[in-house]
Amino acid sequence: MSPAFWTHPELIGFPVFNGYRIAQFHVGAAPLTPNVEVDFAHGLGFYTIAPMIPAIVLAAGKSSRMGRSKAALPLAGGDTFITRIVRTLKNASVEDVVVVVGHDAKAVVDAFAASDLEARFVENPDYEQGQLSSLLAGLRVVDRPGVVAALLTLVDVPLVGSATVRAVVDRYQATRAPIVRPVRGSQHGHPVLIDRSLFDAIRRADPAVGAKDVIRANVSAAGDVAVDDDGAFADADTPEDYERLLDRPI
Repeated sequence: MSPAFWTHPELIGFPVFNGYRIAQFHVGAAPLTPNVEVDFAHGLGFYTIAPMIPAIVLAAGKSSRMGRSKAALPLAGGDTFITRIVRTLKNASVEDVVVVVGHDAKAVVDAFAASDLEARFVENPDYEQGQLSSLLAGLRVVDRPGVVAALLTLVDVPLVGSATVRAVVDRYQATRAPIVRPVRGSQHGHPVLIDRSLFDAIRRADPAVGAKDVIRANVSAAGDVAVDDDGAFADADTPEDYERLLDRPI
């Protein structure tokens, strides 16, 4: 990727072209501050930051078993994996979507750039160290004042429905369970909602294990949302998996 395309060591920025909807921001992590003091002309005032739940989409891996970038794979209806996921999140009223890229980052962004969607892209230069490194790269971008939790999903799971995303968020808002996830019988799917109180535990997690131990230690009946959504549990790791996805209804 040409150095001219970069605007920040983590956040990917591209030149503005007509039709390109890739938001370009310089964002740094900040401590959660529900009430922020503001001084305008020496007059102190306070305002409350509305609770926010951004989404992190992990799309940094090599897709070795697939043999090509999953993010750019086409789906019925004109979407690719990455545009379908972002579209679903936006349709579920998730305003801030951050896509973490690594291997073949330009191809992933190019697969998205011609769409009518908006997202932020962050590069994880350490993507070969495992999925946790990409989650941490995403957390560094989304963790800011007002954020109460984050949705996490994978580019491997493109067909989850917006109703499932909404059900996960609604359950969190009703229960404040530290982990909220869609379930069907013994299956658990995506997206997974992680309360901000667990962010530091994820940062301290063993890279060899990733966030799984943190998530498993904090699941609960209150946070398990029963859904009738095949897409929440259908991941694609191989060409055979991809063919099965194509046979599913839009």
